Amino acid sequence: MRRKAGYKGWLIALLWLMPMVLAAEIRVAVSIVPQKYFVEKIAGGLADVTVMVAPGASPATYEPKPSQMKKIARTEIYFAIGVPFEKAWLPRFKAQNPKMEVVDTTRGIEKVPMVSHHHAHGKQEAESGKQKSLDPHVWLAPPLVKIQARNIAAALEKKDPRHRDIYKKNLDAFEAEIDILDRRLKKRLAPCKGSAMMVFHPSWGYFARTYGLKQIPIEIEGKEPRSKELVHLIHEAKEEGVRALFVQPQFSKRTARVIAESIGAKLVEADPLAYAWADNLLKVAQKVCKVSK
Repeated sequence: MRRKAGYKGWLIALLWLMPMVLAAEIRVAVSIVPQKYFVEKIAGGLADVTVMVAPGASPATYEPKPSQMKKIARTEIYFAIGVPFEKAWLPRFKAQNPKMEVVDTTRGIEKVPMVSHHHAHGKQEAESGKQKSLDPHVWLAPPLVKIQARNIAAALEKKDPRHRDIYKKNLDAFEAEIDILDRRLKKRLAPCKGSAMMVFHPSWGYFARTYGLKQIPIEIEGKEPRSKELVHLIHEAKEEGVRALFVQPQFSKRTARVIAESIGAKLVEADPLAYAWADNLLKVAQKVCKVSK
C-alpha cells in the first residue's frame, strides 16, 4: 500500500511540474499586435510576448510606459518590424538592455517607397525630399508574412535550440495557414480586381499590390493634403467611382469625414493592427468588394 501511495504521490508531483516544463521559455517583445499573433503561432506557449503599442494606440505617436520599460529590461528578443517609433526608441531599449537581441523580421523583404499625394492625370509621384520613406506595413500582405515568420522561427530556434522541432513544426503549420488565407483572399477579391481603395492613412499598399487593387492615400506620414492636392484627390476619387473611404480606429476621423462627404463616400473602418490577423484581412477584403460594386 505504501509503495502504491508513493507512486501516486510521484505521479501527482510529475503532473504538477508539467505546466512548468511547458511554461514560457523566452521573454519576447514586439512592436505591434499582429506580431504577437505571428510569434504565438510559431512559439505557442514557449514565449512570453509583450506588445509595445497597445490596441487602439498609434505606432506613429507611441511612447512606452514605465511598466513597459521594466519589461524591456528583462526581454531576450525584440522582434522589430520597421514602424516609425522604432527608429527613436529601439536604441534606447538597447541601451537599457544591451543583452537583448534585436531581430529585424522584415529581413529579405523588399519594401517600397511611400507614395505622395496624387496629382493631376492620375500620376503618383515619389515622396519629395532627398530620402524616400519606405512603407512599413508589410504585415498586411500574407506572402510577406511568410518571410517574417521564417525570421521569427530562426531567431527562436537560435535562442532556444531545445525546442527547435516545435518551432519548425509550428512554422510549417503557420505557412500552410498563410497559403490557405492567400488563396481565399485572391478568390474573394477577384470580382473587384482593379478597384480603387481610398484610404486616409496609407496602410494598405502591400495588400492592394498583392491582390490587384489600387490604393489612393490621403494622408502621408501624418501630413494631410494641401488644398490643391485635395482637389486632385476628389477628382480622382470621382473618376475611380470611389464609394468608401477606409479609416483606421487609431486615428481621428474628423478630416476623413469632411473628405468623404465632399466625394459622396461613406467611412468604412479597416484596422491594420488587429490581433486576429487572418480573420481581419478576410473581413477587409469583404468590405472592399462590397463598396466597389
